[in-house]
Amino acid sequence: MIMKYVVKELYLYPIKSLAGIAVQSAKAEEMGFENDRRWMLIDEENQFITQRKHPNLSQFYPQIKEDKIEILHQDKKHEFFISESLDEHIFSKVWDDESKVVEVNKATSKWFSEALGFSCKLVKIINKGDRKHISTKLNQTLNVSLADGYPYLLIGSKSLDALNEKLEEKVTIKRFRPNIVISTETPHEEDFFTVFQIGSVKFQNAKPCGRCVMINNNPMTGIMMKEPLKTLSTYRTSNNNVLFGTNIFSLNEGIIAVGADVVF
Repeated sequence: MIMKYVVKELYLYPIKSLAGIAVQSAKAEEMGFENDRRWMLIDEENQFITQRKHPNLSQFYPQIKEDKIEILHQDKKHEFFISESLDEHIFSKVWDDESKVVEVNKATSKWFSEALGFSCKLVKIINKGDRKHISTKLNQTLNVSLADGYPYLLIGSKSLDALNEKLEEKVTIKRFRPNIVISTETPHEEDFFTVFQIGSVKFQNAKPCGRCVMINNNPMTGIMMKEPLKTLSTYRTSNNNVLFGTNIFSLNEGIIAVGADVVF
């Protein structure tokens, strides 16, 4: 019997390092899914802010409501228009990549500053090419969003199953912040995918994804633990990287949906 690969789940993360949104369909673009990691928080030195240092960011829950993004945090709510931004360019970085961004508005930055307890700004990347990522593995320069490195993260279902068999306390796929989850037959076979198609969109594999301490943050509580990174490191370490899931990029634009076949 020939294995049929199917899209099981799709996720967007509008604001880098905040909670994700499960969706039934998404528009694939060169920089990643539409509205995926187009926004991020930066500190007073214009450095990007993530769960690595602020695990409570996982307790901010965005929703896309027509032309607005709404953020829920505890008993507080804030919203801003997807299209809005100030004019002044800010030069920040995501790791080693120069990133040209703009502040959304002063009120939104103030809301996040008060909720987090320190001064920060919510900024947005607007134009394709405002951040470029050089892939040494591919010897290629990619136009990317504000994601850590690549536009999309793909994870196979059996990779999570194999990990959970080794863990006392099971984890969900949300720990790993994938964009696309597909049904697979064997653990980590997604590492070896080359070019494949979902709906009308072709994707190319870039490289397996190196994981950091962020996967130890329980998305339900915002509390850092020692797992699953500790267990993963015992069997998924390569060149000092702990691997889980694979980074991919799209070769064209189009809509993909849960339930769609993955075609090789």
